[in-house]
Amino acid sequence: RRVLLLGEGNFSFAASLCGAAGTHVVATCYESEEEVSGRGRAAESIRRLREAEVVFSVDCTKLKDYFLPEKREFDCIYFNFPHCGRKAGVVKNRELLAHFFRSSAEVLTEEGEVHVALCNGQGGTPADQPRREWHNSWQIVAVAAGAGFILSNVHPFKAETIHGYKCTGYRSQDKSFCVEGALNHIFTRSTPLPYFKPMICEIELESRKVSFQVPQVLVDKINRGFLELNSNHPVRTVKEKLTAELSQAFPLQNIDYCLSLLHQGHLNGVCHSNIFWIILSPEETPSTEEMSNGLANAVLFSHVDFCRDTDKNGWVNVQEGCHISKQYYLRPSLLPFAQAIIQRGAFLPGTLHVLSGPVFRKCLITPYSMPVFHEMIFVCAVNRGTENSCIQMLVNNIKTSIHSLHQTVSSFQLNINLQEATSFETTELNDFAAFESQVSKIQYFISMEIDTSGSYEKGSCVGIIRTAHYELVSSELVVVFATLNLDLLAMLICGISDWRMLWTSDTRFLRQFPRGELRLFKSFSLYPPSYVHD
Repeated sequence: RRVLLLGEGNFSFAASLCGAAGTHVVATCYESEEEVSGRGRAAESIRRLREAEVVFSVDCTKLKDYFLPEKREFDCIYFNFPHCGRKAGVVKNRELLAHFFRSSAEVLTEEGEVHVALCNGQGGTPADQPRREWHNSWQIVAVAAGAGFILSNVHPFKAETIHGYKCTGYRSQDKSFCVEGALNHIFTRSTPLPYFKPMICEIELESRKVSFQVPQVLVDKINRGFLELNSNHPVRTVKEKLTAELSQAFPLQNIDYCLSLLHQGHLNGVCHSNIFWIILSPEETPSTEEMSNGLANAVLFSHVDFCRDTDKNGWVNVQEGCHISKQYYLRPSLLPFAQAIIQRGAFLPGTLHVLSGPVFRKCLITPYSMPVFHEMIFVCAVNRGTENSCIQMLVNNIKTSIHSLHQTVSSFQLNINLQEATSFETTELNDFAAFESQVSKIQYFISMEIDTSGSYEKGSCVGIIRTAHYELVSSELVVVFATLNLDLLAMLICGISDWRMLWTSDTRFLRQFPRGELRLFKSFSLYPPSYVHD
């Protein structure tokens, strides 16, 4: 492990690190050897630097100039109490840090760390107590971000625990300064901002290959495989736990055949701006002749046509063989596939049928509103009059699954409620529930709230319960549908505060969930700058 120390005043910090097993120390300072040798304790500390390299006159803003290419990769860089000298103000010191971070990026390993110790209040983060006004701080997180670094940890700089350490350099003199309340800021590399090239997706639509350009916002999300067998993602863990728990109460059948990404037609009652509309590549668009020769009926049969009137249940009437629009869109829900199963009669009463997969909805981006998420739908047909007991059994087993997962993650209390849809105003619904209410009539919402500090936060809707009468199957049967947002469930259970983290490609995320084991998420990007626009 190669460690680079910058701005050593009297080399007492470097001397304290020497001798650590498996560590090679390169200690540097800005001054010349002659200047340093006249400093109290410096000569003694340098003599203690056994097997360490000592380099003088090193400018922290031009680090690659001092090391050969094969010796530039350091695992850790320390810069304790950087300062431009004398009475330099916050602006000058921000500039120093900005140049330092850019220089560090050129000599740090990919998974290396940069440690910067600052006096109390200088950093400008909530960890500083008291916290300075933003404009009067060094704004270290924002400055580091300019060089591709994120603040991954911050803890007190305890000078008294560092053997032989004595700070020096007050106003560029051989004098100590107050380090009470000082903080050590630990930075790591952020994932580079990706540049996504346009992506063409090819799928099979009724035994015919079609292709389309993926919307730009979905290029890195269209085929992530979170629910695949070899996935350790928390979303899959939640899905598997729910499936296992419900299989104890119901005969269960997974609908594991390929569910098409595309629907055709349009959604009645749903705002068109919430849909990702797709234009097939010109050579793939079905011709008028193909449409009249049965392709339209085939597509309609697999993908429910939403442009019909609704029936008494609030469901869309599906009629085979009728003309449908040539417009395509990415599936915003798995509900049409559940309907199609019932319409085809491929449905066993009393059996719980399970569908799962990603769905796509345009929305205003917020921490808990995402343009893509994983949906899970349970479908069960029961005798008329027993639907309420079926709903209660479904919800009880869902509760048991979620409580079981949550207990392994956190000691915070979890509350899951089944609430009648009529008790909610549209303005009270989150984006997930608001969209579902447009698709068809809802009987119940499943809401989840977590007690983090002695009081429950406002519940978040994570599921929907619907019922429908289908005389086509049997006049004595009622079909119960339960829809769950797996992404929201995983976020609430693991304490993930932003869906973008759930979908990150940063390997540090999945490392926190070895073999799919759920744990309380620990952010590796602390206090990111936040910008609010009018």
